[in-house]
Amino acid sequence: MATEKLYYQDAHQAAFEARVVSCQPGKHGYDVVLDRTCFYPEGGGQPGDTGFLSGVRVTDTHERGGEIVHFCEQPLSEGQSVEGRIDYARRFEFMQLHSGEHILSGVIHRRFGYENVGFHMGADFVTIDFSGMLTQEDLSAVEAEANEWVWKNVPIEITYPDAEALKTIPYRSKKELTGQVRIVTIPGADICACCGTHVSSTGEIGLIKIFSCVKFHDGVRLEILCGRRALAYLSEIAEQNRRVSGLLSAKPLETAAAVRRLLDAEAAQKQRAAGLEEAVFAQKAQALAGAGNVLLFEPAMNPDSLRRLTDLVMSACGGRAAVFAGSDADGYKYAVGEQDGDLRQLVKELNAQLHGRGGGKPFSRRAAYRQAGRRSKCSSPGAEEGNPCFRICIRICITMKCRGKHRRRMILR
Repeated sequence: MATEKLYYQDAHQAAFEARVVSCQPGKHGYDVVLDRTCFYPEGGGQPGDTGFLSGVRVTDTHERGGEIVHFCEQPLSEGQSVEGRIDYARRFEFMQLHSGEHILSGVIHRRFGYENVGFHMGADFVTIDFSGMLTQEDLSAVEAEANEWVWKNVPIEITYPDAEALKTIPYRSKKELTGQVRIVTIPGADICACCGTHVSSTGEIGLIKIFSCVKFHDGVRLEILCGRRALAYLSEIAEQNRRVSGLLSAKPLETAAAVRRLLDAEAAQKQRAAGLEEAVFAQKAQALAGAGNVLLFEPAMNPDSLRRLTDLVMSACGGRAAVFAGSDADGYKYAVGEQDGDLRQLVKELNAQLHGRGGGKPFSRRAAYRQAGRRSKCSSPGAEEGNPCFRICIRICITMKCRGKHRRRMILR
């Protein structure tokens, strides 16, 4: 027996009385079917309702063969009369989101001819996929028009036209429809076949806001919010901006410019620091001119600085240059270079010994590792972590191409 769908008679109805038709154990607790219900089942991109049946929690709602199945945490007796109550605040948010999506889709379809090819109400945003590309200017114009329809407070019409009448209606649909078709019309804004719940008039939506637009397949994916959810999210953004404005001593509408000044100052500072670093590196390299094979241990530095120091030392020393940057506690990044040399086999062996990983050109290789154990597996006496023996082992591997078993338990940083 098909369940009477009270949510189609009045989408705002939150409470009702019904009789339990069946109750069976299911994957999500107990599957309860009633003779009538206000609980909307998942469908059309809209999640199923939650709520209570005589104090028993309903965690989700689905439709199976015309019956509305309520997923309940506890069993109910067949034939039992129950008082149902949906989570109306949640339902109303979905109604705002769904009706707002219709307006936005209708405006985009009318302006650009694009189809809505995907729609989902997620936990954070509503996503809508369209079949064509949209610019930022397009999005601004679409959002402005969509909200004009909200503020006009246009009544939303629900109809069930027969097959002949349906042929004359220019409605949007993702697929060919058969049987009873439910048409949701927002006069002037959109006409669409839809099984979801909607507000009574567009003014109840309150607000439509587009938050992001990314390329998706051959079109775009929008992230939007409407009504209560849009207000909550915008309020959080405003609060975050208020805090940022306080930290930057800038007016709320001037935070972007203040951040830009801060970034420009940071970039200038980095440039000055890079110049000083380059001078220090040049001095180190000059001091090692003609020294032959060189191994340096330096404080932690970024990969680009590590490469530049190794290149400068390699050019000056006349031999093989290896620079390890980091610490025994936090691990090392290292680079090895030799003019006109081929270090691939050496670094392959070194990475195997140190459990490192990296790459580069034949004459210049880079890698990183991180210590994972307190003791090495070096066969030399006194090879505990922090002991100079460890650095001697590395020195041998780097400069003498040692194939000895100077192994330490290490992992990539």
